[in-house]
Amino acid sequence: MPTTTHPAAHSALSQRPVELTSVTKRYGTGGSTVTALDDVTLSFAPGTMTAVMGPSGSGKSTLLQCAAGLDRPTSGSVALDGTPLDGLDETALTLLRRDRVGFVFQAFNLVSALTAAQNVALPLLLAGHRPDPAAVTAALAEVGIADRAGHRPSQLSGGQQQRVALARALVTRPAVLFADEPTGALDTHTSRAVLALLRGLVDRHAQTVIMVTHDPAAASWADRVILLADGRIADEITTRSGAETIASRMAVLEERA
Repeated sequence: MPTTTHPAAHSALSQRPVELTSVTKRYGTGGSTVTALDDVTLSFAPGTMTAVMGPSGSGKSTLLQCAAGLDRPTSGSVALDGTPLDGLDETALTLLRRDRVGFVFQAFNLVSALTAAQNVALPLLLAGHRPDPAAVTAALAEVGIADRAGHRPSQLSGGQQQRVALARALVTRPAVLFADEPTGALDTHTSRAVLALLRGLVDRHAQTVIMVTHDPAAASWADRVILLADGRIADEITTRSGAETIASRMAVLEERA
C-alpha cells in the first residue's frame, strides 16, 4: 500500500465505513421463507478489525454480502462510506463497490493468465484508469511479495496467492476491506502470516477490516468479535481476546443451535 494518503482516506477516518440499520434479509416466499438476517443494527469503527463468527446458517455470509452491497436487504438500510445504498441503482452501486470496497476471498480468485502485478493492476484497469506501476509495486511490497511480481498464480504458493489477492484489494485504497474466510485454504503457519498482514494494515494505515471466519484463532487478531445466531447478534466481544475465550463463547452458541 502506498504511504501517501489518498484523499478518500480522510473520509474513511471521519465517518463509519459501514452502518447497518434494522437490516432484515429473507430468501424465498410463502412457507419456504428463510430469514437469514433478523433486524440487525450494527456499525463498524474506522481503522479497526472486526471478526464475524457464528454457527453454520447463522447469517455470517449474508451479513457480509449486505454490508458490502453485494446483496440488498429485504428491509432496513445500509450505508457504505457514508453513502446510503438503498437509493443507488445497480450501476451506481457497482461503481461505489469498485472505488470504496476491497474484497479478499478464501479461493483467492486470481486470473490465472495474468502475473501477480497484472492481477493487482486489474481493478484499476476495470475502473478505466491507467495503473501506476509504482502503486502496483508498493501494494505488492506492502504484503511482502514484490519479488514475485512477474509470477503467475500457478507459480505461487497458496499463501503467496492470498498475498497477491490482498494487494489487489488494497491498490484502490478502499474505505473498507471485506475478507471472507481469508485463511480457510491455508495452513496454520501461512494463516498466521496473512492475519499478521491484515492486523498490520489496521495498525499502520488505519485500514478498516471486516472478516468472516469460523476460526477462533483468526478472530483473536480482531479488535472486536461479533457472534451471530439465527440471523441476530447473539454476543459481542469488544476487547482483544484469546482464541480460547472466543472458542468457548462460540461453543455456547453452537450448543443452543
